[in-house]
Order: sequence, then C-alpha cells, then structure tokens
Amino acid sequence: MLKRIRVAVIGTGIGRQHIVGYAELPDLFEVAYICDLNRERAEEAAQLVPGTQVVTDFAEVLADATVDIVDICLPPRMHAPFTITALKAGKHVICEKPLAGSMADVRRIKTAAEEANRHVFPVFQYRYGTSYYALHDLKKLGLLGRPYVLSMETHWQRTPSYYEEQPWRGTWAGELGGVLVSHACHIHNLATHLVGPITQVAAFAETRVNTVETEDCAAIAMRSSEGAMITSSVTLGGAGNLTRFRACFEHLTVTSSDEPYQVCSVPWRFVAADPARQAEVDAIVAAAPHIPPRFPGFFTDIHRRLTGQPDFFLPEIEESYHSIELITAFYDSARSGRIVSLPLPHDHPMAEGWINA
Repeated sequence: MLKRIRVAVIGTGIGRQHIVGYAELPDLFEVAYICDLNRERAEEAAQLVPGTQVVTDFAEVLADATVDIVDICLPPRMHAPFTITALKAGKHVICEKPLAGSMADVRRIKTAAEEANRHVFPVFQYRYGTSYYALHDLKKLGLLGRPYVLSMETHWQRTPSYYEEQPWRGTWAGELGGVLVSHACHIHNLATHLVGPITQVAAFAETRVNTVETEDCAAIAMRSSEGAMITSSVTLGGAGNLTRFRACFEHLTVTSSDEPYQVCSVPWRFVAADPARQAEVDAIVAAAPHIPPRFPGFFTDIHRRLTGQPDFFLPEIEESYHSIELITAFYDSARSGRIVSLPLPHDHPMAEGWINA
C-alpha cells in the first residue's frame, strides 16, 4: 500500500485548485490542514476534502510533526519568507509562483532547504500532461533534432473586477510584478525545460489594458542554450483566454492546443519534416502513457520523489532560480532598452529584487 503524505494547504485562493488536485489523489495524499486568515473561505474549501482541519494560524500547522508538506498558496510577497519558515520547521515545501521576488531570495531558500535536508517543489505544472510527455519522449529518442524557433502566446483576459477581487493584484508590493511574473512564467518554463536555459533576452513591457501599477502586456525575444530563437507574446487584454505553443525543430514541428490553463492536457499536432517518418512519430505519440494534467500530475510526481520512486520531470529549485533570473533579465532589458545576457552575476543591480532597483 502506498504511503499517504500529509499536506497542509496555506491560502485558499489558488490553493483551492491545489485542494481539488489533492482530492483526485486520495490514495497518495491526506490534506491534514487548510490554513487561511479567512476562516469562512477555508471552511468552504475544506468541504472538498472531508476530515481536514481548518486553522487560521500558520504556527499551528508547523507545530504538527505529522505534516510532511506545506503547500504555500499565498500572495507572492509572502512566498519566500513562508517557504524559509516552513523549511526551518522541518517541512518539505510546495510553493506557488513566483517562488521569490529576487535571485538572492531563491539562493536563501536553497540554503535553507539544504540545511533542513528538505525538498522545495516550485509550481511549474504546465509540463504535466500526455502531450508534453510525448514531445519529451520524441526529444529523448532524437526525433526532434536541433531547435530552430519557438513561439508562445499567453493571451488572457483580465478586467478590473479581477484586480478588485484581490487588492494585492496588479501591485508591485503584493504581486511583485505583472504578466512577466504571474502569467507567462509557466509557458516560459516549458520552453526552457525543452530547449535549454535562456542565454539572451530583449524585452518590451507596458501597462496598456487596466489601470494597475504593473505591466499587463509584453513582447519578448530570447535565445536558448541550445540555439533556439524564441518569441513570447503576452497580454491580459485578449478576448477570452488562450495559451499556445509552437516549435519548429530540425525534424519535426509541434503545435499545442489553445487551452489556457492545461495546455498539455489536450492533444497536440506533431508533423514530421520528412513525411516518411510521420508513422514513426505517430506511434511514439500514441504510446505515450497517460499523465494526469496540471496539479494532479505535479502532485503525483512529488509523491513519487518522496516515496523513492523515479519521477517523470519534477521541477527542481534550480529551475525556479532560472525562472526568477529570467524575470530579472526581462525587467532589466525592458527598462534599459538593451539585450541582456544570462546567467546574471550574483551582484547584478537587481539581484535583491527588481521592484526598487
């Protein structure tokens, strides 16, 4: 019988979707606590997982030695301090994006994790789904070849009511940034996981859709360590929500679905450059195992790691560091008007954060 891992969910905004994910995996996880200052909202979320305990005090969660994982789903400004506090209390941590508001804070989190001998699992759930697994298999088997170009679209719709629901949204102090931080980071991580870390960035970012402090539109050009040339178009002014990913490799072109939040859960289109190899590509895609999309897939991989089983492609803290480093480079480029090369030095002017730099 598989070990059930006891988890505490901290925050019931995006945390509610995490709870739904755990509810789909009752043999793997027990939601021991739901913690939120808004007790009424926490009790409503607790109905999804009967038997969980609702609390409003984070310290009460940390004091329970039977809690294995603390799942942090709080506003972004709280991510780094709560993650470090949980690690020091001996807990593994799942943390929503962004893990931190600076490269320096990610390094502090990594040090705390090493000292506590605990794992930090940054949330990059886009890669979970059968379509991406098939693409990853094609790469491992050498059927992609060199990456040429990738294009990504994150075209979502956010009206003033979105910001009114949570006053910290659209603010530097609360959200730590706009579309570059909170909306496009997942698909950017998908690209770097596929074609390597980003080595150069040229970015434009503006506030064009809503009256908020942070950027809600961006256009970015990037180059990866594998030579891929990447473009990313991001806006919160779309008519509806769409996420799209298209990549041209030496031997194959892949086009994702338009599904905004579970882009890898819907079948993708794989077209071989040589029609004679299409049947081989199709067979590999058809043989890909079912990978639960989004949070259930991510949480299943965490369970595999913590119970000594091989995981599929669990995000590591180094990936989160590169994600924060990349966001730093975006802001550097957008503000300076220059191409920024990565990796960034530890003494970069925005190493302690891009807000007041």
